[in-house]
Amino acid sequence: MSQAKSFSNNVNIMFDRAADLVDISPGLREKIRVCNATYTSRFGVRLRGEVHTFIGYRAVHSEHMEPVKGGIRYASSVNQDEVEALAALMTYKCALVDVPFGGSKGGLCIDPRVYSTDELEKVTRRFAAELIKRDLIHPAQNVPAPDMGTGEREMAWIADQYSQMRPTDIDAKACVTGKPLIMGGIAGRTEATGRGIQYALREFFRDSTDVTRAGLSGSLDGKRIIVQGLGNVGYHAAKFLSQEDGAVITTVIERDGAVSAESGIDIGALKNWTQENGGVSGFPASKYTSPLEAALEQECDILIPAATEGVIHAGNATKIRAPLIIEAANGPITSDADQILREKNCVIIPDLYANAGGVTVSYFEWVKNLSHMRFGRMQRRENEARNELIIRELDSLSSALGKAWAPSASFRKEFKAGANEIDLVRSGLDDTMRKALQEMRAVLQDKDGVSDFRTAAYLVAIEKIAESYRVRGH
Repeated sequence: MSQAKSFSNNVNIMFDRAADLVDISPGLREKIRVCNATYTSRFGVRLRGEVHTFIGYRAVHSEHMEPVKGGIRYASSVNQDEVEALAALMTYKCALVDVPFGGSKGGLCIDPRVYSTDELEKVTRRFAAELIKRDLIHPAQNVPAPDMGTGEREMAWIADQYSQMRPTDIDAKACVTGKPLIMGGIAGRTEATGRGIQYALREFFRDSTDVTRAGLSGSLDGKRIIVQGLGNVGYHAAKFLSQEDGAVITTVIERDGAVSAESGIDIGALKNWTQENGGVSGFPASKYTSPLEAALEQECDILIPAATEGVIHAGNATKIRAPLIIEAANGPITSDADQILREKNCVIIPDLYANAGGVTVSYFEWVKNLSHMRFGRMQRRENEARNELIIRELDSLSSALGKAWAPSASFRKEFKAGANEIDLVRSGLDDTMRKALQEMRAVLQDKDGVSDFRTAAYLVAIEKIAESYRVRGH
């Protein structure tokens, strides 16, 4: 039996498949592919009366753009290969969606569930200090964000630690993104990756050729969806798709099992249930199953793996019955499984595009922090006044012409209102996701040898990175 490929090997195999189609020198190709550097930190923290030693990593994959960008995840499974693979995906992801960052990633070997809030704060600040001392957290060089096991709380601790160590840095808030609003965060960052999944699927369903390629028809309305992982990304994607697009979440898979309901699962209710009961087991009006892979193999229209890497592999890929998969997690499909699924004509919307919503909105937050002003502050009321003037003129015109024009009060209110920060963030994210998929679609249609979205996405990213090196004279 062949040994399973590592995460970084899987990423490199997918990279190489696209790079074979790009006219670049072997030297430049290797420069783009390899991880520049990885820092490993082993540090001690006194907890519960004794010193506990932790291992943390920060990988920098590419500095063709700076700062480099990438989240910090907390999990007991974190290792060097994983953070280097994730850093590589960040490089390609940022290039694909035109976010001017290089790729980085961090991780700490820790199970956050077994530590108190005070203990996690001590560990986080100690890890942050190790990275800050080496400029591996810095607004102009390396900007972390939340990832699996971390969130606004941890980012707030990191930002505060940076401010304490660099008190004269006027741009200190830009050292990390995904912060609470009160600390310079941005509206819409928590939902960003899940919202990006929604916008990606909306753009996919705008093109009948894409939809037909997946063996589907129509719109998102009524599409049966399986979501694997009800963390931040999976929850928001499922919530938006079901509440705003009419999709039906038929199955949700979590650590302790899966729940299914053909009529659809109330995602908000299920989220509350898992928070109160520690899992999905026992959720009312649903069927519970414990073999997770069996739930992954159920029939559906769209499968959304939104948890961790490698959940679809050579051992179960032949049993997957979803005609369309959108990778909300990083690396949920191995390279072997990817080949099997492509041979089955399964359409895959790849991770380096699909989950780019997080880094896109992180970019908006970073820009906000550097400008020291929230989006919309200067123009919102001016836009509101202009829109009110338009409504008045239309009222006057309809009166002069003797024609009835009586829009509803809700229309008047919505039309008049100027865009606030979250409106602008969502607009920017929607535009980003549309443009990137359109670029991938053009490559898929016009480039010889490209027959899937993943290869198209890598090809677009590689060409942009290569051009970045060329114009710099590297």
